[in-house]
Amino acid sequence: KKGKKSKGTVCGYPLSIFFIVVNEFCERFSYYGMRAVLVLYFKYFLRWDNDLATSIYHTFVALCYLTPILGAIVADSWLGKFKTIIYLSIVYAIGQVLMAVSAIHDITDTDRDGTPDNMTFHVALSMVGLFLIALGTGGIKPCVAAFGGDQFSDSQDKQRRTFFSVFYLCINGGSLLSTIITPILRAQECGIYSQQKCYSLAFGVPAALMVVALVVFIVGSGMYYKAEPQGNIMLDVCKCIGFAIKNRYRHRSSQYPKKEHWMDWAEDKYEKLLIAQIKMVLKVLFLYIPLPMFWTLFDQKGSRWTLQATTMDGNFGLLVIQPDQMQTVNPILILTLVPIMDSLIYPLIQKCGLNFTPLKRMTVGMLLAAIAFICAAVVQIEIDKTLPTFPTASQSQLKLLNMGSNPVTVNLPGNDPLVLSPAQASEEFFTFEAGNISVSIASPAVTKIISLEKEHRQTLLIPSNLTDEWQLVKIEPPFYFYVQIDNVFKYCHLSKISLPSFESQCPKLNCNYLYLFQCQESITVAEDIKPNSAHMALQIPQYFFITAGEVMFSVTGLEFSYSQAPNNMKAVLQAGWLFTVAIGNFIVLIVAELAKLPEQWAEYILFASLLIAVCFIFSIMAYFYTYIDPAEIEAQFKKKLNADDEDDKSKLQKTEVEMVRKDSNKSHDEDDPAKQTKM
Repeated sequence: KKGKKSKGTVCGYPLSIFFIVVNEFCERFSYYGMRAVLVLYFKYFLRWDNDLATSIYHTFVALCYLTPILGAIVADSWLGKFKTIIYLSIVYAIGQVLMAVSAIHDITDTDRDGTPDNMTFHVALSMVGLFLIALGTGGIKPCVAAFGGDQFSDSQDKQRRTFFSVFYLCINGGSLLSTIITPILRAQECGIYSQQKCYSLAFGVPAALMVVALVVFIVGSGMYYKAEPQGNIMLDVCKCIGFAIKNRYRHRSSQYPKKEHWMDWAEDKYEKLLIAQIKMVLKVLFLYIPLPMFWTLFDQKGSRWTLQATTMDGNFGLLVIQPDQMQTVNPILILTLVPIMDSLIYPLIQKCGLNFTPLKRMTVGMLLAAIAFICAAVVQIEIDKTLPTFPTASQSQLKLLNMGSNPVTVNLPGNDPLVLSPAQASEEFFTFEAGNISVSIASPAVTKIISLEKEHRQTLLIPSNLTDEWQLVKIEPPFYFYVQIDNVFKYCHLSKISLPSFESQCPKLNCNYLYLFQCQESITVAEDIKPNSAHMALQIPQYFFITAGEVMFSVTGLEFSYSQAPNNMKAVLQAGWLFTVAIGNFIVLIVAELAKLPEQWAEYILFASLLIAVCFIFSIMAYFYTYIDPAEIEAQFKKKLNADDEDDKSKLQKTEVEMVRKDSNKSHDEDDPAKQTKM
């Protein structure tokens, strides 16, 4: 980069890179912090089911890995890296702020009951925010690292390598810290009219960090070296491939001679060296075809596995782990496994005389990811043993609670008469297929027709005066309870107790479960859903296998792609690699919406089976792949072109000599009257 002027250095490093490093740390904290709690926001704030929450989560992640292609084209072709980072960071920050605002339930809580009344507003605002975040984080992804590398001169190769090491350390550091901190913020209680889980704070802190990232980057503006846009090689590659396909279609008739490779049809317009480089890239991209299936499994850490953790016990003694904090196991294991693999495992395999090539490592990485999902299925089976049997889509479940001071005998369709003591609930839920059932009391004789809602658990409150209204409570978060004080029923939110007489008698409660109380001389607790008993530590093996698979697949895959691509085509392969991540996330939402398997463990087994099948196909493709040295091929190709140029030059000189001779003979002929043509 000749002509680049240093605008201040510290310890031999350009001062500008410190602003870039801080910017990257804050931006990664913002992204991973928001993403850590996202699926729980969908489920518990927006009230979506697991399948819809998983689908939208993976759609968002897929967009985050599609937009880098757009960001690279904009930066290299029009705006340049600096302006692209500035403009898209503004879009990014706006998206984060919208997410934080969308999680404030008091905005639409007009009846002051602690829950939003206009959920459409919150859904629309969050979807716009997620789209802007995907556009921003994906758009600046290919620009920031390259922009940092631009700050170094040709004589600072050592400093440049150190910068990239620190840069990726900041990525992992921001990811690790945010995944620890934002779940803690989410678990706090906040709100004006009712205390809810604080998703607005969990999104607000990442939004603030993104604003800080933008401000820090702008402050360093005067110190940056800002390279002008030089054109985008991806556009050139796409144009060349498009012309080759178009030209091949034009010459599809048998009268035209066949080419050795279909890309050779582009020789009419493009240089042979560019065509040769594209051939090398296409050879690697062909191997990328099976890769999305790995990302299909890998990115479910933040969706299915987090939802799985919500049904588990996170009490580790001194620490209580939140479900979304289990994701921190992944970056911790990465920092541990990468040096172990590089310094111990791979050298040991090599000493054993095994040729553990990059493609073989990637194959093993796929198998490890499949094993991780088999472990997840085993854990899910253990969880299912501890969970109650919930109603299906065609069923309803009913529990009875006697709120009176006298015992009652209740008759339910298809069941034996049930005697309920005062202030006692039935031990189990009764399952019914019909929507309307008849409930009768033996003495005094009272019969009521109760309308049950399908696919829900409900509790029927039988009052002291049987002629009063019988109330039906739907059991779903946020949980509520009924209290009887001085023969008056009070309807209270579980996380906010406002009755002084009740506060003096009733202990603090765990808000994860629904309790029904009758506050008299003593308190009777009816526990509808028992505490989770499967421990979150059971997820550690699946995290270990998926992380080991990531180290062998992702790290090796990037190294393989870099080594097999020409120097000017490495960005093209990077875009192709990110595209496989996006496709993998789209596969998740397709399976989640179409498979509709009744058991979650069966879905885990399905994904593991699909990856094993794809792994088998990939191993066959890898077996027939021939490793190349792009630099050597390019050198030979250039040498051949130079030789051809020399031949063309000698032929041209020979032709010129012959033309001179002919001109000389012609001039002599013109002087000879006998050889002149008669007019």
